[in-house]
Amino acid sequence: MSSQDTPPHSPSITPALASRGIQPRSGELVQSCRKLVMNRLAEHLAGVFGQVDDTLFEYAEKAENNQVQTLFFDSMREIRKQRPLAERIYHQKIAQGFADFLDGKLEPQQAAAELDAEQLTLVQNEEYEESLLVTNMVNRVKARCAQPLFALEQRLALLNNGKKLSEDNNPFGPQIIAQAFREAMAPCPLQLRVRAVLYTLFDQHVMHNLDSLYAALNQRLIEAGVLPNLKYSAQRNANLERPSKAPAASTATEQSTVNANAAPASSPSSTPGGDSAPAAPLDLNGPPPSDPALLLSGLRNLLGEHRQRGIDAPLFGNTRSIASFAPHDASHIYSATELLEALNRMQRQSADDLAQRRHSPQQVESLKTDLQQQLESHSQQPDQHKLSDQEADVIDLVGMLFDFILDDDNLPDTCKTALSHLHTPYLKVALQDKALFTQHHHPARRLLNAMAQAGVLYGSEGDERGLLAKMQWVVERVIHDFTGDLHLFTTLLEDFNEFATPLKHKVDLRERRAVETVKGRDKLLAARQQAVEAIAHCLNNREPPRIIRDFLELTWTDVLVFVLLRHGDDSSEWLRSREVAEQMAWSGTPQDDAGRERLQALRAPLLEDLRKGLTLLGGYHEDGIRRLLQDLVACQYAVQAKQPQVAAKLKANLPPSQLGAMLGEDAELASLAPRESGLSPRAQVLAKQLGQIGFGTWFEFVTGEQTRTLKLSWFSPTTHNYMFVDHSGQRAAIKPLAQLASEMEQGLARIVTAEHDAPLVDRALTAIYHVLQRFTGRTANTH
Repeated sequence: MSSQDTPPHSPSITPALASRGIQPRSGELVQSCRKLVMNRLAEHLAGVFGQVDDTLFEYAEKAENNQVQTLFFDSMREIRKQRPLAERIYHQKIAQGFADFLDGKLEPQQAAAELDAEQLTLVQNEEYEESLLVTNMVNRVKARCAQPLFALEQRLALLNNGKKLSEDNNPFGPQIIAQAFREAMAPCPLQLRVRAVLYTLFDQHVMHNLDSLYAALNQRLIEAGVLPNLKYSAQRNANLERPSKAPAASTATEQSTVNANAAPASSPSSTPGGDSAPAAPLDLNGPPPSDPALLLSGLRNLLGEHRQRGIDAPLFGNTRSIASFAPHDASHIYSATELLEALNRMQRQSADDLAQRRHSPQQVESLKTDLQQQLESHSQQPDQHKLSDQEADVIDLVGMLFDFILDDDNLPDTCKTALSHLHTPYLKVALQDKALFTQHHHPARRLLNAMAQAGVLYGSEGDERGLLAKMQWVVERVIHDFTGDLHLFTTLLEDFNEFATPLKHKVDLRERRAVETVKGRDKLLAARQQAVEAIAHCLNNREPPRIIRDFLELTWTDVLVFVLLRHGDDSSEWLRSREVAEQMAWSGTPQDDAGRERLQALRAPLLEDLRKGLTLLGGYHEDGIRRLLQDLVACQYAVQAKQPQVAAKLKANLPPSQLGAMLGEDAELASLAPRESGLSPRAQVLAKQLGQIGFGTWFEFVTGEQTRTLKLSWFSPTTHNYMFVDHSGQRAAIKPLAQLASEMEQGLARIVTAEHDAPLVDRALTAIYHVLQRFTGRTANTH
């Protein structure tokens, strides 16, 4: 390193420091950085383990069967037991990585994506899936923290005798931090399903907080005089196919430039704000990419194609592109300052008259018209100016996002109206920060998603007015207070979540109560179904007089239920009660001489057991029991005397089934539903698939012209009944398995795709992608 590259002298770092290797425990600055990292990571890791129990408990409550539920509960205990060892291994790995870096021993970690096919044959499937979880976490941090990571690598390399660093042998880089957690969890005997939960928590608590850690590390090194004027800039080069490597730290200067793959400024593949598009190839004919950056790139490409097909062609929501509002022969571009000032004027106007307009939705077309008028009214040559393609793309994307909100059937109209007034400030956010489209944890995106989700889940609640008032208050705060500081959205999100938490708890509590109620009823219903089947078996191929049939179906069925619940189906009481039903059904059919003699012998014990059973029901007085038994005996005599007309005239005054009244419409489920054995082959396949479906899955049910979206909340392993709740947690339907499979076969019921549960912005961008594909002729009109 030349003398001109030596950083200024400071108490923490001497001019000679970069000319020799640094030992792990030498240098106040080095130890200060190590301590900062170890303390921060320890704090964040504690957050991971602190939330494990609550998270696994939630998963256990929603488990699709008892086996999976037991898995989550057992895992909670196992993780608590393994936590001290895991934390110790984790901190040792981080510390050892730093020591190896200083000793020049640290080797780059290999990511799962770098493994070749031959290697993969040696890796177990679960290990590979776990590697992908780690790789995805790491890649998200690399994409989000490219600038601070680059600066940190340059400064650390300068400290370490100018030895060049790659992104994966930065001792504080995301790859080493994530891999340390994987190795720390290796001794824990946990299934991949549980490990995935842990990685999700690690991502939330550790990886998402690396931004602030890298900022703090860079700041500490800057204050110590290590490359304090280091710059990071993205130099566009359309001829490059891949980003170039960062300059070696040994020759790093105070000005460092990183070449990044990017399309020319006018290319449709440029991302909003002029940033570079992802380097990975993108098939615009395929499904929307799962990677947010690729999705945004695809949207911009499709918008560019759509604009080339016709600038006046409508977009999603039937609104025109903002580009169509400008003079077609305009050759000058409005500056970013002019556009921002126009939006600021619109935001101030919106703040002034929001009270009068809050009950009417902000239409996308009218907002674009207002924006164009604002631009033209403050321009010296309005007939010669237009917006750049990049800015037009952002304006059109945000416009389609808010058109999606206004068209979302899941949201109540009042919530749509409230959210629509966020259009102008969110357009400002998107123009200044494309991360609104690419980062799920972007504060403005999370706030919009949170309010939309609350509107879907609780918008029809009794306190809808309270929720609506809160949403309107948040909208007002954004319109009045947003001047470019995204921290406002974080503050409002915390406030809104605090408000929405009791609503969620109320819905969850209502759903749990509904499930517990149905579980109790289901036990009763299962017993009744078993009793009904027993009576049906007795009456099979027999035609006893009406009085005997009614007695067995309306009264003795209830007796069987009580006996079954009290004594069980392997008890002598249950067997005798079924035998009584069999004898009654048999006694109502004509017999030969031997049969009549047998009936005469059975009559006394039969009547005694009938009396006991009726007494068990508790709804009969002694006189009523005596009259009923007399009528039944008279019917038996009439049948055996071959006088059916006499038997037909006998009518018992039987009270309605107490259990039938108690169970209501549930009592008819078994009789109304088709038999599973009678289902078509297709319906039988559906029934088998339904047996594996998890709680929390959403279904759509079509009744006439109405469509209801309900959530599967519980499944009975005994009656095979499925209970569904609505968004408020109220029980909404119970359907036997055979009926549900039959309805799915007929198209009257369907499982809602995973996109239904996705946050609002994710659903919107996916829907917009599909529509733009259709508009550009890339897919058939099937979406």
